[in-house]
Amino acid sequence: MTKHILILSVFVVASCGLAYELIAGALSSYLLGDSVFQFSTIIGCYLFAMGVGAHLSKYVKDGDVLARFVDIELAVGFVGGLSAAVLFLTFSWMGAPFRSMLYVLVFFVGAMVGMEIPLVMRALNARQTAFSELVSKVLTFDYLGALAVSVLFPLVLAPQLGLVRTGFLFGMLNVGVAFWTMHAFRSELANIGGRVLRASAVMFVLLCGFAASDRLVQWGEHALVGDNVVYSTTTPYQRLVITKWKDDLRLYINGNLQFSSRDEYRYHEALVHPVMESLPWARTVLVLGGGDGLALREVLRYPNVAQVTLVDLDPAMTQAFSRREELVTLNKGALGDPRVKVVNADAAMWLQENEEVFDAILIDFPDPSSFALGKLYSVPFYGMVKRHLSANGMVAVQSTSPFFAPHAYWTIDATLREAGLQTWPYHLYVPSFGEWGFVLASPQQKFTPPAQYRLQMRYLNAETTREMFAFPPDMQRLDMPPNRLNTQSLVHEFEQDWRKYLR
Repeated sequence: MTKHILILSVFVVASCGLAYELIAGALSSYLLGDSVFQFSTIIGCYLFAMGVGAHLSKYVKDGDVLARFVDIELAVGFVGGLSAAVLFLTFSWMGAPFRSMLYVLVFFVGAMVGMEIPLVMRALNARQTAFSELVSKVLTFDYLGALAVSVLFPLVLAPQLGLVRTGFLFGMLNVGVAFWTMHAFRSELANIGGRVLRASAVMFVLLCGFAASDRLVQWGEHALVGDNVVYSTTTPYQRLVITKWKDDLRLYINGNLQFSSRDEYRYHEALVHPVMESLPWARTVLVLGGGDGLALREVLRYPNVAQVTLVDLDPAMTQAFSRREELVTLNKGALGDPRVKVVNADAAMWLQENEEVFDAILIDFPDPSSFALGKLYSVPFYGMVKRHLSANGMVAVQSTSPFFAPHAYWTIDATLREAGLQTWPYHLYVPSFGEWGFVLASPQQKFTPPAQYRLQMRYLNAETTREMFAFPPDMQRLDMPPNRLNTQSLVHEFEQDWRKYLR
């Protein structure tokens, strides 16, 4: 019976160990971007720490194996369980120490996890388990535990519980293993009363943290964004936060501001109307991204538009902006308009599988801060966009800032040209963002910025439009290579550009 308890413990501790690694990788990707770099360095640090832990396990005396195993479970449960909350609050309140804290926690948890399996194997060996059976069973349950959490994490744990609550949950599982071990081997453990008391204290802290997870996250997000959080959710794709201060609604994705209701009209008028005014005959429009419905709101102002397809990856985004009253008021119910078809899918996959052709395409993705987003600014992606664009059609692309991120901005322009499109870069000032940029592109050879608009605008007129297509000396074109899918240079350029202003 005791052998089976130790073998089942391997399944649980393997699940917990991988969960802490996934939480650290996901949280750092949310907050810092560049998911490939974050996961790569965290996995490397974690595996190295496991090797250190495995080496340290040899210094545990044979008579102390079970006692040290219990102590390690309590340490891993406490530190690992608290890790997501500590990291999130560190980033929200202090910022700079986040990266150091991240790798310290990853190394500590990895080292403790690295000691677990060797100690379990020694405990089993002491019970005269055949070596072949010992290795087979321990590694089998180790890998099964890793498989279980790797499937559950993206499908259930992260979207349903959130990263902070998931951390507390797995911390409690580690402490549960400690309780289980103490009960099964109580006759072999010294000072059992003291260990039970410590385990109870750790379990109490983790239970309190689990119950208060939402409040902890709200405190952190309030410190991060500075306004009252009126809606927040963690989805399989991103962290969405909507804040309100007086009449100002703001959307944050993974901590990055996407719009302020006080000046979003400038951004969305610039994205939509130079294209739509130039295509008075346009009947079909495709919007990629833009799940907030604000670009859609501007498109639907044109009576000639008969059908609009909006493709946004995250159903949580489109649902929030089609159901919450203040958000529906902001986009004027655009997502519920009978002319609109909302598709929740990966834009690249949808373009690859769909054969429709559109008169106008508007691309409103978040900035290329990760490789998952960078692929949506690549030569192959824009090649697919071109195939879905009518011969005389036009596309407008959100292209980050030509002032703050000039290398990234002109890389996007070069990528569109590499895909066989003519380009007309333009920019404007949005108070919430500063100087911001777009690129208009088309298979056709000629484009003249509109001198007037059929619709009444809050910002655009002949003069402001003319200014948008003129670049001052400090934002002149840079000769950049296109963003190719296998290298994704754009993500690197974006990170390097913005790093100058975020120190």
